[in-house]
Amino acid sequence: MGAMLDKVDKNYIPSDKEPFMNPRQREYFRQKLIDWKNDIIRESKGTLDTLQDQSDKMPDMADRASSETDRSIELRARDRQRKLISKIDSALMRIENGSYGYCEETGEPISLKRLDARPIATLSIEAQERHERREKVYRDD
Repeated sequence: MGAMLDKVDKNYIPSDKEPFMNPRQREYFRQKLIDWKNDIIRESKGTLDTLQDQSDKMPDMADRASSETDRSIELRARDRQRKLISKIDSALMRIENGSYGYCEETGEPISLKRLDARPIATLSIEAQERHERREKVYRDD
């Protein structure tokens, strides 16, 4: 794939006026994904430190029960973070192999607006809506 571009200009916004997924757009999304991943990792380290601090200072049973509830909420949040990081890593791999930004179902480009809002998207809006309608039908059975 060759050398990556330097950091993209902070004011750059991908536009439909340029070739879809040109090197500048790919680098823009790569940077966006890496920043997002770093934020999640930083956040989860803070969560872990807080959990450890709390568990050291819990003599009272009521405090401990409340702490267990907090802990289970934190663990669910951590699980979501882990899944999100896995999706981010997968998106970064798609950037490397050139398949990023294209719908897994139709092969059509995913809109830049959608990718900007949800950089881990693998389906176009239309394919996502079809997918959700199919899931709803199965759930309602």
